[in-house]
Amino acid sequence: MKSLINVCVCGMLALVATSDCALAQNPTSAEARLKERNIALPAVPPPVANYVDSVQAGKFLFLAGNTAGPQWKFKGKVGKDVTLEEGYETARQVGLIMLAKVRAALGNLDRVKRVVKVLGMVNSAEGFGDQPRVIHGFSDLMVEVFGEEIGEHARSAVGMAGLPGNAAVEVEMTVEVE
Repeated sequence: MKSLINVCVCGMLALVATSDCALAQNPTSAEARLKERNIALPAVPPPVANYVDSVQAGKFLFLAGNTAGPQWKFKGKVGKDVTLEEGYETARQVGLIMLAKVRAALGNLDRVKRVVKVLGMVNSAEGFGDQPRVIHGFSDLMVEVFGEEIGEHARSAVGMAGLPGNAAVEVEMTVEVE
């Protein structure tokens, strides 16, 4: 009887140790989250001037500022030409483009160790002060794709008098890579 209890206790300890280890080693990857949520990344547009999309320096990948692109449906000043909700959607679209550029630079989003810093710029109407709520569209996507531990980041959200191509939103990002 005593040996049966020992076997059961050892088996339960082994099960607990194995399940904790499996949970720690097998979090849902960013690439898997994209598939689970049916999130398709757009094609990477080429740079439109004399710059590159990203520069890796050591463990950090610095991404150039990106807009939602010239064909994006919402243009102009948020708070005048573009609603807060449309601005949020635009920031999310910028995030999709940025993820595509990260994947192009690294080969795989799972190489991102941490989204470190985001600078969100909003083409703002005079008196508009909800820039953080607009840039939530970008930040929410990063957490959705990478999870809280990797996707939450330091961030600035600022208003601008104008952005290239009359874009509503532009975002820069820095990520730490493995």
